[in-house]
Amino acid sequence: QVQLVESGGGLVQAGGSLRLACAASGSIFRIDVMSWYRRAPGKQHELVARITGGGTTIYADFVKGRFTISRDNAKNTMYLQMNSLKSEDTGVYYCSAFDRGTYWGQGTQVTVSS
Repeated sequence: QVQLVESGGGLVQAGGSLRLACAASGSIFRIDVMSWYRRAPGKQHELVARITGGGTTIYADFVKGRFTISRDNAKNTMYLQMNSLKSEDTGVYYCSAFDRGTYWGQGTQVTVSS
């Protein structure tokens, strides 16, 4: 089993920044793809960004140019630097990791006030 713990969420004003982290622990073999998803109020779960073990990244159009995903493989930790935050970025952010199966964190709340 792999455990994922997100941190770094909170309340920020529009235009501000937050940095989320997702730390993986447990019976880790080799974590390949790691992703950030979010669930905004009244909306479905949506992919925010994804990064492979080799560092290839993809971003949802609504965060391109504002968010940056990265990872530290030695620490089994993934990050999401969120800049120029908008009120519509409000939601619960979840990390996901694939290691012989897909695992999810418990989520961290991000609230952007306008």
